[in-house]
Amino acid sequence: MRNELLSQKDFNHKYTVTVRFHEVDMLSVCNNAIYLNYLETGRLEYIKVAGLMPEKGIFSDSKLYFMVRNEINYRDHAYYDDVLDVYSKLSYIKNSSFGFDHLIVKQKTGTVVVDGKGVVVYVDSKTRKSIPLPDTFIQKVKTFEPSVQILRD
Repeated sequence: MRNELLSQKDFNHKYTVTVRFHEVDMLSVCNNAIYLNYLETGRLEYIKVAGLMPEKGIFSDSKLYFMVRNEINYRDHAYYDDVLDVYSKLSYIKNSSFGFDHLIVKQKTGTVVVDGKGVVVYVDSKTRKSIPLPDTFIQKVKTFEPSVQILRD
């Protein structure tokens, strides 16, 4: 478990979402699984803004990235119609993987609802085995996210 909770100032990227009716249970609490969707959208929006999305769109370049880990800590509840800011950042890059940190915060109160992490692995499209991340990927990330830790061999 993470020792220190990140704050909004630690992030260069956020997107905003409103909790919809079909995302809540009969107590109007946002279902725990919905937060995985919010984090995934946060990662995709981050990739677009950081210039990592292929020119012709997702999946157009035959490069494969597998999500291999998600971690979520639930700190509070979000309810129907709450406006949430979803913060995402790349925290580290290894040889063939990279890690995201996330926060989901209630816009109205600044209360952290969720913090989380995710690990993504770059794989060969034929063998489905991990392969080293291209240097161009690393350079683009470093340009957008100067605080990223490079942990390559």
